[in-house]
Order: sequence, then structure tokens, then C-alpha cells
Amino acid sequence: MTSPALQEPPRRFRRAPYWDRGRRNEGAAHIGLITHESIPDRIRRGLNVAVAAFGLMVVGPVMLVIAAFIRLTSKGPVIYSQTRVGIDRRAHRNAPENCRRQSNAGGRPFTIYKFRTMRTSNGDGDAQVWASPEDPRVTPVGRVLRKYRLDELPQLINVLRGDMNVVGPRPEQPAIFAQLRNSVDRYHRRQQVLPGITGLAQVSHRYDTSIDDVRIKVDYDLEYISRKSPVQDLRILAKTIPTVVLKRGAW
Repeated sequence: MTSPALQEPPRRFRRAPYWDRGRRNEGAAHIGLITHESIPDRIRRGLNVAVAAFGLMVVGPVMLVIAAFIRLTSKGPVIYSQTRVGIDRRAHRNAPENCRRQSNAGGRPFTIYKFRTMRTSNGDGDAQVWASPEDPRVTPVGRVLRKYRLDELPQLINVLRGDMNVVGPRPEQPAIFAQLRNSVDRYHRRQQVLPGITGLAQVSHRYDTSIDDVRIKVDYDLEYISRKSPVQDLRILAKTIPTVVLKRGAW
């Protein structure tokens, strides 16, 4: 019989070996929680935070000018906030069928910030629907902002808050997310990483106007997730510049 002094300590008190500390531990895998990030993921996150911080310093004066134009040309708040579905840190494929954690909204909800581009009198803050190219709700200033994606600039704050990265799949509204999760294969897998302001799907395809557009973008998003790295993020950031300047896929 093994001496009590030599018995193996309980699992909860043992420190994982250094080569395994970035993986899910046994308890976390059971309930479906992702507890650690790999070193490349931490580097990628640091890169995104650095880009967001630098971006805010550079475009800060531009944001003030945009805010002034919005305030002077239409009624309503300058900043438009909306609930979006964020990262899902639960690995449901490892959770038992009767695990209560499988019932969820698809990811952690968060508040996204954008410059307001629509008139508030027409339900700008409540309706969870896609905008259309000739949407009558869009203001004249808002139409310019949307063409050059300048309405996305306040989301740099979301990056610093930890809700988003600069690069990643675009976050969707909860009601639309619920519909797409049921109608588009593998849609929920986009939530494996932090959502982003730009992404492989955004620089490769236009705004969503149909389910077919969503299916195409899901393929791009899952390709990004399978190869995610700091180098890939830099490449996407480089492609974002001509996409914005040339108004590719925007309206």
C-alpha cells in the first residue's frame, strides 16, 4: 500500500505542466469553458489593442468633426449603441447533452458603438433588421459615413474594452443571430473568436443583403478562424485600407 505521504495530491491542487497550461483543463472541458489563450492568441490580441489605441490617437480629430456634422444635420444622439452577440467561450462539443450551459444566446452579449447614420424618428434604436442600399432611414451624412465605413470608428473603444478585436468576424444583433444560427450551417462557429471591426469576410465580400451573402461570409470567417495568427491579422488590416478608400462592397 502506498504511504499517505507519497499519495498523489488531489487534481485540483496539482499545477499543470508548462506545456499544457494553455489548454482546457479537465473540469473546464466538462462544462465547456475555454479558460486559457495560447501565446499566439495573446500576441494577436496585443496587436489588435495596439492598433486600436494608435488608431484612436490618429483619427480622434476626425471623429470630432464627424460628431459635429451629425449633431448639426440631424436630431438624435451622435453615438448609436446596440446589443450584439460576442465571443462564445463555451466549447459545446465537449459538454454533455443535459448540460444547462448548452442553452445560451450564442455568445456573450455586449454593447457596440457606432456613429449614428439613421434618423431616430423611424425606430433607429429598436428594429433588428438589415439596412438596404436605398434605405430611407439613412441620413445624408450617414450615407457618406457608411460608404467609407467611418461609422465604425467608435468601435475602436469596443476593442480597448475587450468586447472586440480590430480583426475578426462581424458581430450580429441577437434576433438576427438566432435566425441565422438556425438557417445557416456552422454559423455559430464564428463565435469562437472575438468579433472584429474588419475581417477576411469584410475585405472579400460586400455587405450582407441575403442569406446567400451570409453563407459566403461564414466560409470566409471559418477560414480566418482556422488560420488565425498575428500575421494574418496584419494582412487583413493591409487589405482593409484599399477596401475602405475604394468603397468596395459598401453603400
